[in-house]
Amino acid sequence: MPLHVKWPFPAVPPLAWTLASSVVMGLVGTYSCFWTSEWAWLGAAGGAPWAPGEKEAKTPPLFSRPPECMNHLTVHNKEVLYELIEKRGPATPLITVSNHQSCMDDPHLWGILKLRHIWNLKLMRWTPAAADICFTKELHSHFFSLGKCVPVCRGDGVYQKGMDFILEKLNHGDWVHIFPEGKVNINSEFLRFKWGIGRLIAECHLNPIILPLWHVENHCADREALQCPACARAAPGRE
Repeated sequence: MPLHVKWPFPAVPPLAWTLASSVVMGLVGTYSCFWTSEWAWLGAAGGAPWAPGEKEAKTPPLFSRPPECMNHLTVHNKEVLYELIEKRGPATPLITVSNHQSCMDDPHLWGILKLRHIWNLKLMRWTPAAADICFTKELHSHFFSLGKCVPVCRGDGVYQKGMDFILEKLNHGDWVHIFPEGKVNINSEFLRFKWGIGRLIAECHLNPIILPLWHVENHCADREALQCPACARAAPGRE
């Protein structure tokens, strides 16, 4: 299936493109932090989180109860991911892999990050995205490419331009996130991983660190957040 728009990434990104990408990544990431993190429970004074179900709060909470349009997120071992993003070194690529339960997994997953990560364009992830969904029009293509999403055409195999581009980013020490199931798997069925993840690991000239992530119930947050508080958990694995 050919790409229906022109290739969205300039060979040498101009300053305007880099600035626009920083703004898109920062704004979408900040939205994800608000949507999936505990910002909604912050107290008005002192900034101490308020735990749902707690009888009394030492400081008056921003909301007297969890707002119905927000979600509660519990993250395990997030410090592992933070350390790899910040301290792994320029010659060490990072590959994160996770299950794919919702079309909003990315960007909502990155609500677990700090603003210092989200607003630092160089630190943030690259990720392949389905060309038949995200890159069908030039305007959509421009937006998703500024968000560091790379078009991958279904049926074109592992040796296509999008995969070559992602491999090049790994060889420069960048972070790449992959959904190896290759599609939304809302029922958590056992699916064979796509071969692209194998190519990225095998052909990367550097030695990448591979970090698995597992999240649950994020699809419920997307569907039900406007009716009731939903729960989501993300668990970065340990090295």
